[in-house]
Amino acid sequence: MSIHEHEINHLSELDRRKFLQVSAALSSLTLLNALGISTANAATSVTLPGFSAFSKSVKVTKSRNYYLVESNGIPSHSMMVGIKSWQQQIPTIQNYAGINSWSIPIKPIISSNPISAKDHFLRGAIALAVNGVPIFNALNNRGDDALLVGELDDWGGHCGRADDYHYHVAPLHLQTIVGKKAPIAYALDGFPIYGETEVNGKAVTGLDSFNGHFDTKKNYHYHGTKTYPYINGGFKGEVKEIEGQVNPQAETKAFRPPGEPLRGATITDLMRTGSDTYDLTYSLNGTNYHMKYTATLTNVDIQFIDANGSIRSESYVRR
Repeated sequence: MSIHEHEINHLSELDRRKFLQVSAALSSLTLLNALGISTANAATSVTLPGFSAFSKSVKVTKSRNYYLVESNGIPSHSMMVGIKSWQQQIPTIQNYAGINSWSIPIKPIISSNPISAKDHFLRGAIALAVNGVPIFNALNNRGDDALLVGELDDWGGHCGRADDYHYHVAPLHLQTIVGKKAPIAYALDGFPIYGETEVNGKAVTGLDSFNGHFDTKKNYHYHGTKTYPYINGGFKGEVKEIEGQVNPQAETKAFRPPGEPLRGATITDLMRTGSDTYDLTYSLNGTNYHMKYTATLTNVDIQFIDANGSIRSESYVRR
């Protein structure tokens, strides 16, 4: 087991360094225009297939070039249960909103030079599930299949260094919610990702190395599968890669030191005990331990409880 390098360094449509230099001097209006977000439609919700099933927790708006997706990154299903390779990170809400929304191209373009995910995009997200949870490369930062090495929960997800929950495989369980005719996710090149069947219910055939193909109308789309690459195995569409990740994408910020691998531990439960409180249970050497915590956008308070009931507390301010 080794440390997951999952903190996302956000890069806006502007070059990140230039953005930092000029953002302080820009007015809100100028900043929104620079990002391609017009004030006329920035507050106007739009419908995008798949996301509508999660309209209570996910908001989709539209800029000049992108659909902008807002969420807190926490799914309605349980999390973390089944992880056998754990680094003591926990799911906390994220501020995927405003200029930190997820960006999906409105008009995806087939690339003349598609890029494989086998040796690219080992940092950051490559897709976004329709429940607002980001999806990372199936390969971790070491190039290993995260599912096969026991790093993922029963839903195909885990947490990175920013205590940000994300998937590494296709969230195929979402197809039971959105149906066969709607995508379960969108790759960050803009092309939709469907489940294990075509929209007409027929079996999927003829997938390329990116887990995608063209339909009878010559429209390209990806599929989620139970075998590698599980999700889009790279990008058939045009994307910009900067510092090993897709640009633009939302930012997560670590608020505490990265966790250490807890060898031999298995997560057995994660109960939501309140609107922003959780109780995570893990087993180590036949004994149960707990991490009880409260997480908001501004503060995180954690209690580490051992088998004897002894409590160690940590508190953090998120910036």
